Amino acid sequence: MAQNDQALLTRLKDSGLEFAVIGGVCVVYHGAPLATFDLDICCRLDEENVQLIESAVKDLHPFHRLTANQLPLEMTRSTFGHLKNLYLQTDLGKLDCLSEVAGVGDFEAVRKQSVVAKFSYGEFRFLNLDALIAAKKAAGREHDQAALRHLLAIKERNEQKENLL
Repeated sequence: MAQNDQALLTRLKDSGLEFAVIGGVCVVYHGAPLATFDLDICCRLDEENVQLIESAVKDLHPFHRLTANQLPLEMTRSTFGHLKNLYLQTDLGKLDCLSEVAGVGDFEAVRKQSVVAKFSYGEFRFLNLDALIAAKKAAGREHDQAALRHLLAIKERNEQKENLL
């Protein structure tokens, strides 16, 4: 199953969900030459937003990919308020929805530290470079450390360019 981040982003935006792109796709957006195998976003995981996520992917056979028996995505009232993250597998690939980002904070903090990027298929928020660096430092996993090395080099190059102006 191929990962189609553009299609997932478009569906989420069309659903009306307010979110910011974080993780590997955000690392690539900032210029690091790394492969990514899922789409990570940050959003509020309240009842309204979870319903928007569900409506965006309902025809893509979504299921909770971190459960042993691959439970389908079916939200109930008892679920709301308990969710911190959703880790989904869909026909368009993996979608991870987080309510907060280590090193940055909750969705409001992420939103404040994001930039809007325009593509032919729409406008989307991405965590800014400094916040992404903070997130990768806080996460500390091996693949985050590799991304961090690239991001710090990109930041240094950007600062050098600014100093020349």
